[in-house]
Amino acid sequence: MFRILIACLLAVTVAGCAGSQRPQAESFEIVSRSYRDPGPSTLTLYTMISTRTGSGAHTSLMISGSERVIFDPAGSFRADVVPIKNDVLYGITPNVERAYRSSHARETHYARIQTIQVTPQQAEIALQLAKQMGPVAGAFCANSTAQLLQQVPGFEQISTTFYPVKLSDQFGQIPGVVTTEYRENDSADLQQGLAENNARLNQIEAASSN
Repeated sequence: MFRILIACLLAVTVAGCAGSQRPQAESFEIVSRSYRDPGPSTLTLYTMISTRTGSGAHTSLMISGSERVIFDPAGSFRADVVPIKNDVLYGITPNVERAYRSSHARETHYARIQTIQVTPQQAEIALQLAKQMGPVAGAFCANSTAQLLQQVPGFEQISTTFYPVKLSDQFGQIPGVVTTEYRENDSADLQQGLAENNARLNQIEAASSN
C-alpha cells in the first residue's frame, strides 16, 4: 500500500491529481451554468496516461443525466465559465468538455475516454454521489471514482484501486463501453494548457453574448 501511495503522489506532480484549493461556487452560479445534454444518459471515464511510461496520472468521471457534470477528484482544471463545488465541475457544455480533455492531453499525456450509456436512474445516482463526495485528498482520484462507481447499480463489480489505468481496465470490461483516445502534441506544461483553454472559453462566452 505504501508503494501504491508513493506512485500516485509522483503522478500528482505531472497531471494534476493533487489536493487542490479550487474556489467554491455559489449556488446561483451553479444553477445559472447548469447544462443538460440532449443525448442519452451516460457515464464517461477519463484516464490521463503518460505517453512515456503508460502509467495513469489522473482519473475523472463525466456524468450526463439531469445535468452534465465532471467529478474531477483532486483535479487541477479551472475555467472562469465553469463553476466548481468541492470536486464537481458544473456546466459541462460541448465546448467545456473539449477544453477539459484538451487541457490534459499534451506531449507527455493522452486521455483515454470510455463512455457507456446508462439509464436516467443510474446517472442520477452517480450525480448525487458525486455531489456528496466532498473534496478528495491528493492521490485519491482513482480510489474515490472507483468508490463512487461501485455504488451505482450495475457497476458493483468495480474494485477499489489507487491506479487510474487499473480502474480504466475494469471499466473497459463492462459490456457496452466505447473506448477512444484523445491526443495533442502541445506543451507538456499543464498550467499552460489550462490557461489557453480558459482563454478560448472566455472568447466563446464573449462572442455568444454579443
